[in-house]
Amino acid sequence: MSEEKKVQLSEAFYTQSDEEVLQKFDTTVEGLSDQEAKKRLESYGANALDEGKKKSIVVKFFEQFKDFMIIVLLFAAVISAVFSGDMVDSFIILLVVVLNAIFGVIQEAKAEQAIEALKEMSSPNANIRRDGHVITVKSDELVPGDIVLLEAGDVVPADLRLLEAASLKIEEAALTGESVPVEKEATILEGTASDIGIGDRINMAYSSSNVTYGRGIGVVVGTGMNTEVGKIAGMLANEKETETPLKQNLNQLGKMLTIAILVIAAIMFVVGMMNGRTWIDMLLTSISLAVAAIPEGLPAIVTIILALGTQKMAKKNAIVRKLPAVETLGSTDIICSDKTGTLTLNQMTVEALYTDNEVKPATDAVALDNMALKIMNYTNDTKIAQDGSLIGDPTETALVQYGLDHDFNVTEKVAAEPRVAEIPFDSDRKLMTTVHQLADGKFLVAVKGAPDELLKRCNQVLLNGQTPAMDDKQRQEILATNTKLAKQALRVLGMAYKIVDAVPVEMDSDIVEKDLVFAGLVGMIDPERKEAAEAVKVAKEAGIRPIMITGDHRDTAEAIAARLGIIKEGDDDAVITGAELNELSDEAFAKVVEHYSVYARVSPEHKVRIVKAWQQEGKVVAMTGDGVNDAPALKAADIGIGMGITGTEVSKGASDMVLADDNFSTIIVAVEEGRKVFSNIQKTIQYLLSANLGEVLTLFIATMLAWDTLLPVHLLWINLVTDTFPAIALGVEPAERDVMSHAPRGKKSNFFSGGVLSSVVYQGIAQGALTLIVYKMAIEFPAHTAANMPNLSATALYDLQHGDALTMAFATLGLIQLFHAFNVKSIYQSIFKVGLFRNRSFNWAILVSFLLLAATILIPGFNDLFSVTSLDAYQWAIVAGTSFAIIPIVEIVKFVQRRLGKS
Repeated sequence: MSEEKKVQLSEAFYTQSDEEVLQKFDTTVEGLSDQEAKKRLESYGANALDEGKKKSIVVKFFEQFKDFMIIVLLFAAVISAVFSGDMVDSFIILLVVVLNAIFGVIQEAKAEQAIEALKEMSSPNANIRRDGHVITVKSDELVPGDIVLLEAGDVVPADLRLLEAASLKIEEAALTGESVPVEKEATILEGTASDIGIGDRINMAYSSSNVTYGRGIGVVVGTGMNTEVGKIAGMLANEKETETPLKQNLNQLGKMLTIAILVIAAIMFVVGMMNGRTWIDMLLTSISLAVAAIPEGLPAIVTIILALGTQKMAKKNAIVRKLPAVETLGSTDIICSDKTGTLTLNQMTVEALYTDNEVKPATDAVALDNMALKIMNYTNDTKIAQDGSLIGDPTETALVQYGLDHDFNVTEKVAAEPRVAEIPFDSDRKLMTTVHQLADGKFLVAVKGAPDELLKRCNQVLLNGQTPAMDDKQRQEILATNTKLAKQALRVLGMAYKIVDAVPVEMDSDIVEKDLVFAGLVGMIDPERKEAAEAVKVAKEAGIRPIMITGDHRDTAEAIAARLGIIKEGDDDAVITGAELNELSDEAFAKVVEHYSVYARVSPEHKVRIVKAWQQEGKVVAMTGDGVNDAPALKAADIGIGMGITGTEVSKGASDMVLADDNFSTIIVAVEEGRKVFSNIQKTIQYLLSANLGEVLTLFIATMLAWDTLLPVHLLWINLVTDTFPAIALGVEPAERDVMSHAPRGKKSNFFSGGVLSSVVYQGIAQGALTLIVYKMAIEFPAHTAANMPNLSATALYDLQHGDALTMAFATLGLIQLFHAFNVKSIYQSIFKVGLFRNRSFNWAILVSFLLLAATILIPGFNDLFSVTSLDAYQWAIVAGTSFAIIPIVEIVKFVQRRLGKS
């Protein structure tokens, strides 16, 4: 094929005849020549997916420094080193920043592998015709125009337009989400490309789908990135990563702190200059204030909290691939869930059996000589492996499993009554027939198939061992039962039989499949997971809206959604199909997106539209899924949740979180953990910022009043010791009892929502005021006076008194923060209600921080290093009493807030 004749592989070949397709690709049913195949391989390229660009470890490391808060910290480190000359502050800040970056790289070391995983899904080999001979080649050597032979068990190696299909069934769940294999036909489809979804293209076989039954022949019409799987790979490569609410909040926090720091520093600089202080002195003072204002450890502490959250979630079967995903679930408004394999088992199961005019649940006992039970097992090509697993079409394996569950040993039964003839299933007559030799020399003709087709061939009905003639009333009752079961989203098959004296000479349908005795109906479904309904209920109680998205038919989707509690039974207005969605523009869809909770017969593009429509409504969207078709939506969602067992590597690679047990209820456990993590980050921020505000106010007001208090080394030690350990310990606080009774906070909330900002302000003011009060008391009422220190000069006495005041202010500010850590265990609840000492990590953190703070004052040698003095019992009593005052102050405010909240 010349370059000029190169075919556009995106054409709707399913609407064209065999001859048209073969002519376009300049090929025949005998296949291409080797020489022509080599030319086309150069022209079209290998039948493989693009790998995409990989980021090096170095690039990933430096990308960690894009965070706004990190930039602020780096700037502070440079300013501190250049102007203050004290490298300790700068070193600590840089150490924290580097550790934070390393954490990020380690957590994201297993970067996106979705494209590579898609490539690995391709079949390694393919049976094709070349020069009229059947040969086996590597799938990446296939070219458009090749003739491919398919058999049960094959993975389709490329997109094919089928030329022949003999009882061919292909399982396309990973691509379309439909759990039942699709019956394929070599026919021409009527309609336009936009009208015929992937799941309805019965004359096409798509790359990476699985042949479960029959055989077929097709011509390659799409390879590599031009296959449907390739299009998904392209969508993955082009889909931008969604910025998580956590990252947005941290950036917002960093900007707010920067503005606040600049404003306060500028005011202090101007006022100080007006009071006659030099600009150098004021610049250094402003830098000290900046060091106090910036919570240097916040990014690292948040990272540690998230990392600890990932460990807890891993123990609960939720494996987090990216740290911010831990808390994102906590803000989730919408969970868009794939049906097949996520809400359901992806395993056809018998739900009901209709015999003797009675519908019986699958759990009811069935007699071993029940004819319907025998027929469903006899007209069956399922193979039983040595390990007991069933191999074959999912519908047929479900029937055999039902028999095994009721002690019907199909292997023994068929051995006693062997199959001697058969008419295979085909999609035209929708029946399958097998003939079995009976012990008395007669033969059983067993027929299974579509109930409406089967009833046309029945003139008797089996009732309590008798076979009376079938009248119209009986026929209508059977049809009504079939309709009733179908409306419950069950796939219904009918069973019939007759006893003959000899094997029919000619196995023709018109001869063999007539004058039958109707034996019963069997209804099957891909059942919902037992725990899924409870998980949906809990999600709704938590204010989260579950949305089902599936490739299955509307009736099936509606029935499963009703059984799960996603919609009310009969609420078909909440269901929309992919075809109906196609008729809506993005703008029109955005206006009605809240009306729908179930999406049926959808494609991968639809899933992305649904996710983005909810995101445009300001909702935080989580998407669960296990198939290739889910990958783009998983990546587009605020948080993608893959399935660990049934999930493809593609869906796992595109996810932020993977459920190791494929249990939908694990998502709700993860939501609770996510809410707890966010709450604990809020507590940490409240603690750090109120403490830092106390430090800033102490330094700012002292500077304005020309008081010499709190040296930079004091601020640094407090930030490192009394800030860090309690802040980390707050990150592992147990969840508050009502954490799942609140509505999702959504995208509009931030770390200051829910009263945190006001708490930071008044608590910071209280800490600063108490510290300044202690300093002033120490100056006005010194422990060392001229009366008890007569040998000291006035200058030495002032230095001693000032040293005491400085030490008491330092000790008070540090100790206040330790007492205050108990306050922030809950924003509104009393600390006596949430539990003072139930968090062991917190208890140890407070103890260690206190010892490190006290060591600077009590241990000889540290006094000079920190420019502090030894305090007597009276001074320690003032420090301890004033510091403890922060607890009753906050308790009183919380009490008032709770009272106001109830009024």
